[in-house]
Amino acid sequence: MAQEACEHLLAITDIKEPRRRVCEECIKTRDRWVHLRTCQQCGTTLCCDSSPNRHASKHAQASQHPVIASAESGERWLYCYPHEQTAEY
Repeated sequence: MAQEACEHLLAITDIKEPRRRVCEECIKTRDRWVHLRTCQQCGTTLCCDSSPNRHASKHAQASQHPVIASAESGERWLYCYPHEQTAEY
């Protein structure tokens, strides 16, 4: 049986698209990233947990912004950090 989406995922009504397809923090340190994620509260695009710096997770923890969206072309999903839930859109 599928789990009902959490309140954080249900609260997302407009998907924030990345302004640029780069990790804003990795650019500063000249590091590389694997995949990109966009914070659905503030619109910041950062690297995923498969990337060495895990900037998106660090941002979510520090800012308490719970939901990210994949910033990869062709991927249409959201992820809630506190509830560890994914939802397609």
